[in-house]
Amino acid sequence: MKEDVQKAIDKVRPGLQADGGDVELVDVTPDGVVKVKLTGACHGCPMAQMTLKMGIEKIIKQQVPAVREVVAV
Repeated sequence: MKEDVQKAIDKVRPGLQADGGDVELVDVTPDGVVKVKLTGACHGCPMAQMTLKMGIEKIIKQQVPAVREVVAV
């Protein structure tokens, strides 16, 4: 499942990088929680939580239905 999540993240990254940010996959737990690290302009951005839930999480869940939640660490 981790490889599939990484592929989904790779689809999201160009949009984040265009705004000076990025996202890194940290871990995928057995119960379907994806842990990511927001970096660059995304780190500390007031809109980071919305980007995480409405953008990154939405796309990952579409690509990998077994994912339950995406959280920033």
